[in-house]
Amino acid sequence: MNRLASPLKRKRAERRGRWSEWGAAFFLMAKGYRIVAIRYRVRAGEVDIIARRGELIAFVEVKARQDLMAAIDAVTFASQNRIRAAGDHWLSRQPDAARLTLRYDIVAVRPWTLPRHFEGAF
Repeated sequence: MNRLASPLKRKRAERRGRWSEWGAAFFLMAKGYRIVAIRYRVRAGEVDIIARRGELIAFVEVKARQDLMAAIDAVTFASQNRIRAAGDHWLSRQPDAARLTLRYDIVAVRPWTLPRHFEGAF
């Protein structure tokens, strides 16, 4: 494998991930969620999408894979902890944090199908 293939693959994967996040965000908006943040990053971790519907806050991890199980399995325990840490940071900056309900979801994005939303995945 030549040395240019790896950065090119990484760039394509990054682009596919960004498109998947935007597609997932539009999908969630169609389900009645308001998108609060996309790619919320702090030192402790990152949340792909923070969505709100009423008093519910959903911290959403988006995974683009060929099948559903691969997408779900890609959210490891370590990545769950990073998502929770970033979510806690975001929540600490909200004035109405005490009355919000939190949930951690996964949106699986597969080629040529609608995204699949797994509510309360972890």
